[in-house]
Amino acid sequence: MTSPLPPFDWDIFCTVVDNFGDIGVTWRLARQLEQEGHGQVRLWVDDLASFARICPGLDPALDRQWVEGIHIQHWHYTLPVDVIPARVVIEAFACELPTPFVQAMAEQSPPPCWINLEYLSAEAWVEDCHGLASPQRVSKLSLNKYFFFPGFTPSTGGLLCERGLIQARDAWQQDEAGLVAYWASLGLPPQGEDERRISLFAYESEALISLVEGWQASPTPVTLLLPLGRAVADVLRGLGCEGQAVQAGDLLRGGNLSVKLLPMTDQAGYDRLLWSCDLNLVRGEDSFVRAQWAARPFLWHIYPQEEQAHMVKLDGFLDHYLADLPPEVSQWLRAFNHALNQGDGTRELWDKWPQYDAILRQHGGDWSQKLLRDGDLLTRLVKFLESRI
Repeated sequence: MTSPLPPFDWDIFCTVVDNFGDIGVTWRLARQLEQEGHGQVRLWVDDLASFARICPGLDPALDRQWVEGIHIQHWHYTLPVDVIPARVVIEAFACELPTPFVQAMAEQSPPPCWINLEYLSAEAWVEDCHGLASPQRVSKLSLNKYFFFPGFTPSTGGLLCERGLIQARDAWQQDEAGLVAYWASLGLPPQGEDERRISLFAYESEALISLVEGWQASPTPVTLLLPLGRAVADVLRGLGCEGQAVQAGDLLRGGNLSVKLLPMTDQAGYDRLLWSCDLNLVRGEDSFVRAQWAARPFLWHIYPQEEQAHMVKLDGFLDHYLADLPPEVSQWLRAFNHALNQGDGTRELWDKWPQYDAILRQHGGDWSQKLLRDGDLLTRLVKFLESRI
């Protein structure tokens, strides 16, 4: 017989839509809540196998388990009979809560504060919708569900950034001996003086083939750090070895390009990769945000949507990110992001990277500081809840 669970302060529900993006965000939020002393967290996840790839301590075979002080509950859409909703219930990315759970929420007095944590967007309409209540009828009872939009302005919910992250990043990037040891742990020599090291975690795109071809023809060495994933096939095509069987640890070469294949890592390991590289190509939402905290140049491969809706979101972000850059650099970087997302050729765009690299590095540090002026997402969320609990 299992012992009864303690009352929870937070219930977070997550359906894994795109392998790692949704669970990446909710896992970071759950860990930050626990680590910064905001109470007991229960995280409901429907796909534990995908979750385990970024959380090595997780056992996908278990329905209930504790990992890093957080209770992980396999979400089967049928609820354990002893479930009592927490004081705050977070519905991540509009996943649909089980009807019996919503009924239990409505019957509590006072009812939990129900938050719909939305996808990150830089579009202007987000500011008008952030924090709005959506009345929900449950039998004869009513509940308010509040929309909480992560974003890039003071009028939104901000971005996830755990306490001490920026200091840890700065210490890592300034530790030359530590970086040598890090590269050695990946099976690589110390970085050459004129060598560029690039991480790539993206979706499929014809633009990747063009990039790989350009890197092979680079006048200076390029090393690509490539976690196993959806972009591998396009990289192999660019190298001229389409269909070749590869595994983590392999080192492939073509022209002036070396490609090091990496296993999937936990979130702390991925942060260290981003901090260590000269350029990061990232996708979705979680890796996109972490690239901004890395304070290094990056390109964003946004999740593709019908009718090119993702390009509107991409340009909404770029309008903010590029605002303080010189016009020539701004136009070039917008074009580069468009090419990656539209599958266009990138050879001429890549050729201009060296002349803009120093500007982009400075901008990356300035941008990360700007994002935190009004507080991170959890700080803003707690302030939002204080008047509603």
